[in-house]
Amino acid sequence: MTATRVQAIPGDVVDALRVQDDAGRTPRHTLDADGGTPLRCCLRLSRPGEELLLLSYAPLRRWAAATGADPGPYDEVGPVFVHRAPCDGYAGDGIPPELTGSPRMLRAYSADGSILRGVLADGRDLAATTAQLLSDPAVAFVHARAVDVGCFTFAIHRATSTPSVAA
Repeated sequence: MTATRVQAIPGDVVDALRVQDDAGRTPRHTLDADGGTPLRCCLRLSRPGEELLLLSYAPLRRWAAATGADPGPYDEVGPVFVHRAPCDGYAGDGIPPELTGSPRMLRAYSADGSILRGVLADGRDLAATTAQLLSDPAVAFVHARAVDVGCFTFAIHRATSTPSVAA
């Protein structure tokens, strides 16, 4: 089985997005009264009363800028939640425990940023499914996305690769 590493949106990218998001807008401030919102900065669920920002994020655009690739029509911009203030980020390397309970759409991308395939993965088998996708040498990385609304959740790379900016 291919060893994998999970990547949240990097802290320096989140810092820039807090000022202006990838759609060119100022992020929206929200107070999460109930908690339970998936956060892309630290890959956990928000706690009741946390201050969050809702902002637009374009993971392939940032990756393409760092690698010289051209994702063309796959360059999507979508909404994500992050902490309003800087946080500790994600310290793990496996699938985040708080985000394993729900299914995810896993998109396998090639080195040029094209989608090779998508797999609907049960929340309990994300690690095995991503390892299987990354066992294909044509797959450069995988994005996990929310099934219900399609938002980017996190990126998954081979443990032996050095990821580019927020692929």
